[in-house]
Amino acid sequence: MTGMQTTLEPVQRDVRIAAAKKNILLAAEEMMLQKGFAASSISGIARKANVTDSTIYLYFKNKQDLLFSVLADKLQTQLVLLKEHLEGIPDLLGQLRKLMWIQLRYHDLHRGYSRLLLLECRSFKAFYSSSVYETLRQYARTITSILTRGAGQGAFRSDVSVKLIRDVILGALDLETISAITTGEIPSGVSDFEDIVDLVDAMVAPREPQGQRATRVEAILEAAKKVFSQKDFSRATIAEIAGLAGVADATIYEYFQNKEDILLSLASNQLGSYLDQASSAFDITGPERKLRRLIKYHFFCFLKDLEFLKLFLMSLQVNSRFYGSKAFETVRSYGQLIEGVIEEGKTKGVFRPSVNARVFRNMFLGSFVHMSVRWFILQENGRVDKVREIEQVTELLVSAVIAKPEARRTHQG
Repeated sequence: MTGMQTTLEPVQRDVRIAAAKKNILLAAEEMMLQKGFAASSISGIARKANVTDSTIYLYFKNKQDLLFSVLADKLQTQLVLLKEHLEGIPDLLGQLRKLMWIQLRYHDLHRGYSRLLLLECRSFKAFYSSSVYETLRQYARTITSILTRGAGQGAFRSDVSVKLIRDVILGALDLETISAITTGEIPSGVSDFEDIVDLVDAMVAPREPQGQRATRVEAILEAAKKVFSQKDFSRATIAEIAGLAGVADATIYEYFQNKEDILLSLASNQLGSYLDQASSAFDITGPERKLRRLIKYHFFCFLKDLEFLKLFLMSLQVNSRFYGSKAFETVRSYGQLIEGVIEEGKTKGVFRPSVNARVFRNMFLGSFVHMSVRWFILQENGRVDKVREIEQVTELLVSAVIAKPEARRTHQG
């Protein structure tokens, strides 16, 4: 009997520990959801859980650790719910839409949780190295997997980084929820679901294929630029360019006479592009050009002052009081500027008439936040070509609103 008791003791101890931790987490969740993180205290949680303060410290480092543990549990529930719902949907576009709906709906139903996750946690640097953030990464990997498979099957565009598309979508969903729980601008995130789908569907749709010649010439010139920049022009070879471009040596001679012809064609294309951009700097009457300029302007303004950018990411946009402050009125005015460009484009037939300008504003600003967090908080700064990503996200966002050429011609006619 003594031997059996010895065997059972560790098991019983583990059961008691698990029960105590669960009891503490339930008490912490109830208090934090009701009062918020700052107004909750270890002593208050201990009283609610009917334990001593010291008991809590046996299982959790501090109040912040308790917060992360509470959210990790909620996120796991959301992740399980997502997987269950996606299993019955065969097409990838349907999965992507369902994922967006579930996130919006879950946050609508659990607004206290949404506040803790979107407005409390993200003000702590420790959050980005915590187990709860790893669970968020699992969630992000689900959307990345859908987008990657869709690009491989031709259901989604494959010319832009999947990581960027994911940032744009998750950023839009985050700001929709924040709009619902802070400013009351919308009654719920789900209320904008159809308008979000309208933008995302247009953004991820496969691009119309270019002619084979144009595609090959572009690939050859891009490969030549890399080869010429990595070694002296005199030492670069046609074979190296062909290998990098994925074509045969002979294919290059179908379009170019020799290596120098490639170099001059490359210069003509690149400098011509610069000239077009320079010209547009003095002519931004068109809504599409205005939108492109506004997107890039927003990124580069913040990138010029990284100290303020980090302050904005970690202290301002996660502070619920910010959304009722005078400073936020400036943000509102800025948002109205974005919405105004969209409405102008719709009036002129440049942008699709179904675009919700306010939802696009959230998509634009949300993608900026997600990209900035990845660059500067998750320490991807040195590994990312930020200028290239800004160019690509500009194309993504414009593709979400731009009208098809035939629609534009009809409007002009």
